[in-house]
Amino acid sequence: MKSGDTTRGKTARRYRAVLFDLDGTLLDTIEDISRAMNRVLTRRGFPGHSIAEYKYLVGEGMDELVRRSLPADQENKKNIADCVRELKQEYTLDKLTKTTPYPGIPELLDSLASGGFRMAILSNKPDDSTRALAGRLLSRWDFEKIAGARPSIPLKPDPTMAAVIAREMGISPEQFICVGDTEIDMLTARAARMYPAGALWGFRTRDELEAGGAMLFLATPDDLRSFLDVR
Repeated sequence: MKSGDTTRGKTARRYRAVLFDLDGTLLDTIEDISRAMNRVLTRRGFPGHSIAEYKYLVGEGMDELVRRSLPADQENKKNIADCVRELKQEYTLDKLTKTTPYPGIPELLDSLASGGFRMAILSNKPDDSTRALAGRLLSRWDFEKIAGARPSIPLKPDPTMAAVIAREMGISPEQFICVGDTEIDMLTARAARMYPAGALWGFRTRDELEAGGAMLFLATPDDLRSFLDVR
């Protein structure tokens, strides 16, 4: 673990809450997403993609995932809209086959809860899927706010929803650590005036997180426990 802060303890205690990304941060969802998207592509006669490729296709919402997955000459509005509709159907039926919390996440969440830290989730995954996954796999813990993509609110890295979450929880943004695995999450944190912490166990690289402005790099969930001095 490396941090822009040079001390723990008193420094870390200025934080009161943690805002988590979902995919690639709390949950390893990539196999189920890959399988659902590939089924849509195969049905239409288009080539699919590998799990490694999907780690770079996801992150900016379902519409963008579909656009990036389609052949370049098929990226028209009708194809995208049709494939998004089909992907929602496929993923709704098969989103829990392989998806699971990352190793160390249950222990991290236990420690944060016992340490008095308040928690929330903000994802670019559709709101219904975000809530469904959290309800099935993370219901042991009290996430005060759970928000996915909603038609009326811009996706991350726009900070609007992060600011709404902070306001509704009654905690200033500066007292949040924002944990995510992509540049999008780090840009969101900085725009929302939260402390950006990069999850190196997720879908993207340290270089990308650093480019996004990460100030804390977490090799494992246990590194956040250490930083916040919770056990």
